[in-house]
Amino acid sequence: MTDELDLITRLKDTATKDTAFRELLSLHKERLYWHIRKIVISHDDADDVLQNTFIKVFRSIDKFKGDSKLYSWMYRIATNESITHINKNAKQLKISNEEIQNNAINNLQADVYFEGDEIQLKLQKAITSLPQKQQMVFNMRYFDDMKYKEMSEILDTSEGALKASYHIAVKKIELFLTSD
Repeated sequence: MTDELDLITRLKDTATKDTAFRELLSLHKERLYWHIRKIVISHDDADDVLQNTFIKVFRSIDKFKGDSKLYSWMYRIATNESITHINKNAKQLKISNEEIQNNAINNLQADVYFEGDEIQLKLQKAITSLPQKQQMVFNMRYFDDMKYKEMSEILDTSEGALKASYHIAVKKIELFLTSD
């Protein structure tokens, strides 16, 4: 925790901000990329959203109050940026958010950055069939092994609601994977 407090102090100090920010990038870039990628699906979109996330973190670090871990705060920004990206694309193309994600899943096999097999592709389709909040809860819990308390801070939802959401998501995914 003292390492994080030290990093935050250096991020808020104009003399050390650039160096501290490079350190922050190297610490969290990959984890945030994969969180974003699970939401937006496309590698190129994930790169764009990750860049926007770090720009927002850089510009807003002075507003960070320390009520949560720095990573939880950044995760929340990344989540919001991802949702904003999907909504913006859907609005531009005049289609629903679900259609945006279905298109992304359909293009996933052609994505040179996707190394999954048929089973992983089917799992991604199952996850994409969930409502957006359930997708995020499932991804955070299943793939990131995140505790409900942390998820609660990021998504601003009670732990009980998150547990229920995860349980429902798992049941829907099981049904999706076993139907055919």
